[in-house]
Amino acid sequence: MYYLYVLYSRNCDRRYVGISSDPTVRLLQHNSKEVRSTKAYVPWSLVYTEKYDTKKEARIREIQIKKDYHKREELYKIAFPVASSSNG
Repeated sequence: MYYLYVLYSRNCDRRYVGISSDPTVRLLQHNSKEVRSTKAYVPWSLVYTEKYDTKKEARIREIQIKKDYHKREELYKIAFPVASSSNG
């Protein structure tokens, strides 16, 4: 199994999308500053995952999210429902 995951850094109001066979372990790597692209924005929290049978399927979804603004916004509405809804 592979997972698409979304991380959120509250300190910097940043989001990060990636794939992993174990999102919990990957989160620890991000927060230990082992990942160059995210180390400046620690701490991260895991806010969303999607499960896929193969790494290829997860990677295709990751690329869709990273390259397509509308697909990314759809995902963020699911991962961050409070932030995307208005309270009138």
